Amino acid sequence: MLIRLGYDITVTCPRPTPMISMMSAERARAPDIRVTERLVTTPSVDTTSYVDLFGNVCRRFVAPEGDFTIWSDCTIEDDGLPDPVDLSAEEVPVPELPDDCLVYLAGSRYCETDELSQVAWDLFGQTPPGWTRVQAICDFVHDRLAFNYKTASSTRSAHDAYREEIGVCRDYAHLAIALCRCMNIPARYINGYLGDIGVPIGSPDDFCAWMEVYLGGRWITFDPRNNKPRIGRIVVARGRDAADVPLLTSFGPHQLTAFRVWTYDVSDLAPA
Repeated sequence: MLIRLGYDITVTCPRPTPMISMMSAERARAPDIRVTERLVTTPSVDTTSYVDLFGNVCRRFVAPEGDFTIWSDCTIEDDGLPDPVDLSAEEVPVPELPDDCLVYLAGSRYCETDELSQVAWDLFGQTPPGWTRVQAICDFVHDRLAFNYKTASSTRSAHDAYREEIGVCRDYAHLAIALCRCMNIPARYINGYLGDIGVPIGSPDDFCAWMEVYLGGRWITFDPRNNKPRIGRIVVARGRDAADVPLLTSFGPHQLTAFRVWTYDVSDLAPA
């Protein structure tokens, strides 16, 4: 299938402001791109790209004083299959984990393993290890938190979400990631596109958050917010938590004045 994705974001700055954006599809999807990404800034400014410590593509630019708009659009081919399910996937003992997995066992800015360790072991210590345990964590987080955009907070951590029992997709991901790490299962945070493909159309499209968990010698997708296999995930960035993968980093004051994201199936339409 073909998925068209993009964004249209406007910020207002009181003075020229350096920024970094992280909103393009991951480099691994480059062979799948069927309509090359177009990036337009208004007013026009120079942009450069680099790859961060986690392998994410980052774009640098200086937003001028006043209103500044970033618009991007591309089309990617996808296999059209839902997230894979592997009930036989086993946990990898810590001594056998690859070195680059170890960072995803430690606590981080939004995933306080020290605060949640006892909770995790009390809840999941007797759960069969592997896929069953991770799914039990997702079920718990999905049921415990009430989703509400109006409750969104950029400072809410996993422990906060556990106590407050509210959140948005990033909070679901943070809590599930923290609980997995407490059980010695590497888990990392994902930012990306996820349209309403194969499910009833819900709220307007937005960037979404989910997690990948290291089981059976590979990274596997889990989504505690939706808690069901979905079609058409497009990864943008990976990190320890949301602090590593901000959509927009501003080195100065700014106000977000417009924000629109799109992700939809265009398999039956001729490419623009």
